[in-house]
Amino acid sequence: MRKYHRTNQFIRHPEVRVISETSEQVGIMSSEKAFALAKSQGLDLVEISDKAKPPIVKIIAFSKFKYLESKKLKSGQGTKNQDTKEVRFSPFMAENDLNTRVKKATKFLKGGDRVKLVVKFTGRQITKKDFGDRVMQYALSKLEEVSTLDQPPKLVGKLLIAQIKPLKNV
Repeated sequence: MRKYHRTNQFIRHPEVRVISETSEQVGIMSSEKAFALAKSQGLDLVEISDKAKPPIVKIIAFSKFKYLESKKLKSGQGTKNQDTKEVRFSPFMAENDLNTRVKKATKFLKGGDRVKLVVKFTGRQITKKDFGDRVMQYALSKLEEVSTLDQPPKLVGKLLIAQIKPLKNV
């Protein structure tokens, strides 16, 4: 997804905040004066952010700017994919075991990973679905402060599955 960046004389704002090639603030000045400054250094004036007040422009060679932007984009692609960790529960678990698994899920969430909570019914345990629901609701309530519900609990075969993702500020 390419973003269009205005350059040089195509920047149409009356006043702009200018940043030098070394990322130091030059100050607020008129677009014409900023363009003349960039031209005197043999570089381009590139609009970084038009939503700021005043808009931010940078004095830099446009080819170098495009290269840096593509590097930023490529490095960001790998971090968007979160791992999904799975934490398994049983419908008839001791409270200490349950708390240990919740702590492990909290650790995964704080690490930035999604967590799939699974309550596995074995044998005749499937006849006692309400115990599995209680375990799932307990785990979700304990993890409420560090996560948001991505997929609500759903019974798939003999597995009760819910998926949660970390909060943005964790």
